[in-house]
Amino acid sequence: MPVIRFLKLSPAVLTALIDGDLDAASKAAETPLSQFLVDENWLWRIRLDDIHADPEAADWIARAVLADPEGVVVGHGGFHGPPDADGIVEVAYSVDPEHRRRGYARAILRALLDRADADPRVTGVRASIRPDNAGSRATIRGLGFRKIGEQWDPEDGLEDVYLRP
Repeated sequence: MPVIRFLKLSPAVLTALIDGDLDAASKAAETPLSQFLVDENWLWRIRLDDIHADPEAADWIARAVLADPEGVVVGHGGFHGPPDADGIVEVAYSVDPEHRRRGYARAILRALLDRADADPRVTGVRASIRPDNAGSRATIRGLGFRKIGEQWDPEDGLEDVYLRP
């Protein structure tokens, strides 16, 4: 499995990514970022709003994923926010198309599960996946997730909802 590390993205980095300024984002992050992160600016708008509404959210969301030891951005991962009232966190991750099919999604998910397992407030991890997303379904397979229902997402449409206690 590839070795990865997370890089927390500060509000300054998120703002530069939203503005499409890769150079400013990389400078604020103190590491070279990628166009893939700039292209995800819709997500950074949401996450920046989340951080403004709840500064604790910054410890759970908005992280770039770098391959080690190369230090190359291969994607991003985190949670939708801190644990909810029931102790549930929802995983969110994506791998740059240039780096897919190399085990990064599984490595990201395993690291996120380790993060969730280390926090005594977390009682479960949720994943919402479109039924046609075979890659994401394969990524969670064997990691303790079970389908608990379906939901409609305004961005993605129908999603299957999985939970890992």
